[in-house]
Amino acid sequence: MSGRFYITTPIYYINAEPHLGHAYTTIVADAIARSRRRSGEDVFFLTGTDEHGQKVERAARAAGMDPVAFADRTSQKFRDLFARLDISNDDFIRTTEPRHVAAAQEIWRRVRDRGFLYKASYEGWYCTVDELFVPETQLVDGKCPTCGNAVEWLAEESYFFKLSEFQDKLLALYDQQPDFITPDIRRNEIAAFVSGGLRDLSVSRTSFKWGIPVPDDPKHVMYVWFDALTNYLTAAGFPGDGARLARYWPADVHLMGKEIVRQHAVYWPAFLMAADLELPRRVIGHGWWLMNEAKMSKSLGNVVRPDDYTARFGVDAFRYYVLREMTLGQDANFSDETFLTRYNADLANDLGNVVSRVATMIERYCGGIVPARAAGAETAVDAELRAASEQTIQQVTRDTGRLDFSTALRGVWDLIARVNKYVVVREPWALAKAPDKRALLEATLYNAADALSIVGELIEPAMPQTAKKIRALFGAPERAWQALGPGGLPSGQAIGTIDQLFPRIELTVDELRATANASGDRHDRSTDVSEQQPPTPPAAPAAAAPAAPAAAPADNRITIDDFMKIDLRVAKVLAAEKVPNSRKLMKLSIDVGTEQRTLVAGIAEAYEAEQLVGKTVGVVFNLKPAKLMGIESNGMILAASPEGGKPVLVAFDGEIPPGSRIR
Repeated sequence: MSGRFYITTPIYYINAEPHLGHAYTTIVADAIARSRRRSGEDVFFLTGTDEHGQKVERAARAAGMDPVAFADRTSQKFRDLFARLDISNDDFIRTTEPRHVAAAQEIWRRVRDRGFLYKASYEGWYCTVDELFVPETQLVDGKCPTCGNAVEWLAEESYFFKLSEFQDKLLALYDQQPDFITPDIRRNEIAAFVSGGLRDLSVSRTSFKWGIPVPDDPKHVMYVWFDALTNYLTAAGFPGDGARLARYWPADVHLMGKEIVRQHAVYWPAFLMAADLELPRRVIGHGWWLMNEAKMSKSLGNVVRPDDYTARFGVDAFRYYVLREMTLGQDANFSDETFLTRYNADLANDLGNVVSRVATMIERYCGGIVPARAAGAETAVDAELRAASEQTIQQVTRDTGRLDFSTALRGVWDLIARVNKYVVVREPWALAKAPDKRALLEATLYNAADALSIVGELIEPAMPQTAKKIRALFGAPERAWQALGPGGLPSGQAIGTIDQLFPRIELTVDELRATANASGDRHDRSTDVSEQQPPTPPAAPAAAAPAAPAAAPADNRITIDDFMKIDLRVAKVLAAEKVPNSRKLMKLSIDVGTEQRTLVAGIAEAYEAEQLVGKTVGVVFNLKPAKLMGIESNGMILAASPEGGKPVLVAFDGEIPPGSRIR
């Protein structure tokens, strides 16, 4: 893929603080821009702030500030948030900049000179929140049908744009270019709105001064949408930089929340037609984030602040969650429970665990040097992993081209699962004990690291920091997607520092919320996660594996009824890692048939973590949870401990499925 690609977010109105909606739109646009760069395109990615209008003038007055200072302060908050979210925009535009004032006034002149503006008096209901005049027939209980806020009656002289003359042209546009507005539900809504008839649009105001003056009539300032929408042209070089404008205009994608699709899909193309300028290629209206199935709002106390989550879980975890959880165009529910589950299951257990395991085995068995691929030692298992990597590259390239990052990330996680299964099947810890299996050991570790380096490249649009860490760990070069393929990881280089990409969080959502409350944090939402780290719980005594009982006195013997109270089950170990700052404890993730559990066992002196993965073990299933070194252990593993010796796990003769009862 080659060529150029121009993507925009809406410019964000500065009457409010940045929130999840702003963060989500910008993260999606950033992921699109990054994926297009990985595909070799010349990308221009624009975001910025919309700073004019009566609403901003009133907000500045309420804050005791003049509009310029208010705009400077609030616009900087958006810049700061986007920097923290690792947004890779190429330009950040403000509508108060001289370049934009010049562009807005030039497009006004072109529209005026071609006969599409006229002056008249106007009376009507005006919504200051949405900056829209609302016909009385559309009011709902006397309020704006879009935002639900009170409207006010305005009567003033105004310039009008002949929007009514573009009804048929707009309908023809939607019909001839069905992907001009996506998803389909948005296109259908807009087509129905336009088919119902368009009225000429008031595009200037005289009742306030915080706006761009109308050329040759400074008593008027431009309607905020006429001003704001022009920003996309401004950044592309309009009107003075013809070479830049020819390079980047028209925009390929205007991305925004569904509530402002009408302005972008009706007013904006009509303004451009009137000025005899090319139209953007696509307008995408994504869905809303809901909480408890309700749209987020300050009045409901359910507004998500991105910084609360990035401080606790990291920027890439936040980016992963919003891209994975919402299908572009549909609404999605934001839940602390699903956030914590995705973090622990997808990031800590799946991605973080397999990267750490493979790097640790290279360090342990290959002296920390990525081994060369020994092709002669390989079998069908290796070919299957390479085929899965190739298939995932093709799928992710296709899905990101369709702007479907949720599906693309699912595909990457399927490859992560394949790598984990490959390691379990090959058992490098066993191969390391057999000198005649050295070539197969090195092939195994190379192929696993190679597949993970591909994972690192494919997650870069969603998780740029994590991608960089994986490249640094395995010594992988940064590669464009068209050059990506199995076998591309160099060998012979030393691996980097092995750190946990996503340390597992062994706190419940309620515990995280309690920590937030205890910290004295005062947020807009009642169910958020604090920026503060939780206090480290006091360490419980390290529990060793159960010791073999000494001969019990007769009066201590139990009945069969007592024994039947103990629920012993078969379990399979899915993941294992040593507990930091403990010599004996190992944390295990186990499959007990009906569910997955975490338990802590005192077996670290006897077993390496990689030896345990895939093993079938016996556990006490109905033991009450206990915290060991701050980790909640849900069960106890069965082992024998000879006097003075290391624990030995109870083994089974033959295959038996997880969840089977031990009797």
